[in-house]
Amino acid sequence: MGYYRRLRDMREDHDLTQTALAEKLEMHPIQYGRYERGARDIPTDALIKLAKLYKTSTDYLLGLTDDPAPRR
Repeated sequence: MGYYRRLRDMREDHDLTQTALAEKLEMHPIQYGRYERGARDIPTDALIKLAKLYKTSTDYLLGLTDDPAPRR
């Protein structure tokens, strides 16, 4: 699975719209939508914000692990 699918799934699991999540990330909803579609790579700063918001690891969001628990 591409990481962009995981971004969408995590957003939906948290009952957020793309617009609401884009506001939290301080970006335009169209830009965030490009990340979920895989049209653009997500920048590191946005990835870190998402990991903190979802209380997971960047590795999980990128699909490098299937363990959503963040490392300590």
